[in-house]
Amino acid sequence: MFRRRARRAEAPEGAPAGNRYLLREKLLTFGDDFWIENDRGERSFLVDDKVLRVRDTVVIKDAGGNELLRLQKRLLRARDTMAVERDGDKVATVRKALITPLRDRFTVELEDGGRLEVEGDILDHEYQITRDGIPVANISKRWFRVRDTYGVAIVGGQNDALVLAIAVCIDHLTEHDR
Repeated sequence: MFRRRARRAEAPEGAPAGNRYLLREKLLTFGDDFWIENDRGERSFLVDDKVLRVRDTVVIKDAGGNELLRLQKRLLRARDTMAVERDGDKVATVRKALITPLRDRFTVELEDGGRLEVEGDILDHEYQITRDGIPVANISKRWFRVRDTYGVAIVGGQNDALVLAIAVCIDHLTEHDR
């Protein structure tokens, strides 16, 4: 007996080929946990917001409940900063740019020596993540009609959990701007 393969939804206009996810906008919902779904509506990652901690901590888990990444806001920094950790080791640091004359900007320093740039209209969830000028992911609210959601389209070959963690960090670092 043959099983029918789930058909992938067509890529939204402007989305790169690769994996696509639907995230819920935080909108001051401190302590809310939420699922990140793929483009087939399957729950892929759980975002577990730990508000009772001394500092803002978010845990990204896989669909089975296993911790993949831990995001922690760093206190007493000149710029808003969040660290992304795996098994207690830092894998990335997300920083808000000091000067943003025309567009919102963030930098992501990877512990392996790489660097990602995040630029666009962050508050309206219309931005792009690049490495050396090459797109890694596009983030857009325009792809969906569902209120308070946005899409993340990730180019193939990337670490999807890390890219999604960066989007969640940016949400946390900009929530006071909304």
